Amino acid sequence: MSASAPVRAGGRVAGPGTPRAAGRRPGRASAAAALLLIGTLLLPLSLTVIWARNELTDTRRYVAAVAPLSGDRTIQNAIVGDVTDGVMGHVRIDGLLKAIPHAQRPALRERFTRGLREFVDKQVRQVVTGRGFPAVWRQVHRSAHQALDATLTAYGSSPVVLDLTPVIERVKHQLSANGLGIDIARRVPSTGARIVLLHASDVPRARAVHQAVRTAALVLPPVAALCLPAGLLLARRRRRALLCAAAGCAAATALLAAALATARNHALAALPAALPRPAAAAYADALTASLRTGITLLACAALLTALATAVAPPAARALRAVLPARH
Repeated sequence: MSASAPVRAGGRVAGPGTPRAAGRRPGRASAAAALLLIGTLLLPLSLTVIWARNELTDTRRYVAAVAPLSGDRTIQNAIVGDVTDGVMGHVRIDGLLKAIPHAQRPALRERFTRGLREFVDKQVRQVVTGRGFPAVWRQVHRSAHQALDATLTAYGSSPVVLDLTPVIERVKHQLSANGLGIDIARRVPSTGARIVLLHASDVPRARAVHQAVRTAALVLPPVAALCLPAGLLLARRRRRALLCAAAGCAAATALLAAALATARNHALAALPAALPRPAAAAYADALTASLRTGITLLACAALLTALATAVAPPAARALRAVLPARH
């Protein structure tokens, strides 16, 4: 028997090959690796579900996110087109063509319609680009989000719409202020310009997603916050574990950014042809701006942590080697 081997009670030799000693280290290492893996995967997911919960449940946050879009040219063009189409649907020029011979009516109808549309488009654009439009825009989206929140947290399957009635009222006032538009304003009803955000058939599915997001936002962040430090505490080589966790978090965040970009492209491609792509893209980018900012910050923090963990010990050793030489 080797003199250097420790002897336990009963005369048994405790060495590195003892099953008990060999079994503890792999188990502890496996638990640490599993906890770190779960934490690194859940951290970006936690960021996503918190963002989704805030956008779905916090009207103030949602309105603040979409408020800058009132000055976006693509959004303004889309609103001008929708409202102008709604107004022109109530314009009748048959009375103006009664005195015109039948052979000349098609050409004159087209000319009159084009001229009236240009006139209405100009009046609507003055409203949409005016100083008071941002307040109207916030009011419209505040009402829409409150309706969405009520639909997702209650029973029933009422559709959720973006009601442009306040915009129509301002357009009617603008038309009435112009002598040429008094008759048009009189014909246009106060309601009718609405954009469906959520169809009634999609409400049950959206409600299930809403509940899942709320639950995940309560569960995932605490689990991630517990798994990461627990894994680091269990790891025998903590610097290496921290380096792997930071690198894994950066990789998971990069995958999340790629998935977000892919989902955006697929969502825009699936939109009906009637919806303008530039306006939808601007709207999607405004909604996800805070999420993209959080992804960027999380990725930078993970990369800086990995870099500091990898560089700090060699730099400290080099510094300790240089300092005594100077003395």
